[in-house]
Amino acid sequence: MEWGMKNRLAQLIKSDGRCLFLPIDHGYFQGPTRKLEKPGETIRPLLRYCDALFVTRGVVRSSIDPENTKPIILRVSGGTSVIGKDLSNEGITTSIEEAIRLNVSAIGISVFVGSDYEKESLLNLTKLVDEGEKYGIPVMAVTAVGKELEKRDARYLALSSRIAAELGARIVKTYWCENFEKVVNGCPVPVVMAGGPKVDTELEVFEFVHDGMEKGAIGVNLGRNIWQNDYPVAMIKALRAIIHGKGTVKEANDIFEQEKSKVRK
Repeated sequence: MEWGMKNRLAQLIKSDGRCLFLPIDHGYFQGPTRKLEKPGETIRPLLRYCDALFVTRGVVRSSIDPENTKPIILRVSGGTSVIGKDLSNEGITTSIEEAIRLNVSAIGISVFVGSDYEKESLLNLTKLVDEGEKYGIPVMAVTAVGKELEKRDARYLALSSRIAAELGARIVKTYWCENFEKVVNGCPVPVVMAGGPKVDTELEVFEFVHDGMEKGAIGVNLGRNIWQNDYPVAMIKALRAIIHGKGTVKEANDIFEQEKSKVRK
């Protein structure tokens, strides 16, 4: 592995081999998402606890302080919206030159395996990998499911993750699911877990994150389950305890409750 690629991956994946990525790219297809209306304000208290931000170039320039940030994973796919016909009809929205200008640590793109635009999204990934490898910038592939949430099972996610790795992604972001070890064991590159829509309780988040880490994931890429929580700092501290502290679900929940009580006082 060349020095630049190795250095950028080391910025993202810490010395313990684990990572906590904070995505705030939701606006690229959802618009002003709840509690992410002002991204800079949303991330300010969370920045010190995450390892990297997953974000679009527009928000990098408008909302991220270049003198006080974490490594950037640049979202470079898009072109569709929640009110359009098909979320899977994405293209590459940002050039590799732009990624270099922004001094990013990685670039991220969604792939939609099994959709009407499967071929296009996978070829977008291959083009991006070619460009990224040329300049030592790793690509994170996101196994997106669009609006079809029922696709989140081990068979589908293992298929999507393996294809993304085969096409050259250095990291794969995918959803946790039952029998998650089948996904991780079939993917020859590091896997990080996506969060998806905010769940009903903090405990559910701690449980799936802990299970996924036990089954081989190297970390998470969680957004809404952190910054849409009423106590986002407590939430990210608790998750960090699982990811970097190898804490239990109970220990994470205790940290959450302790941090929440400090805010209430």
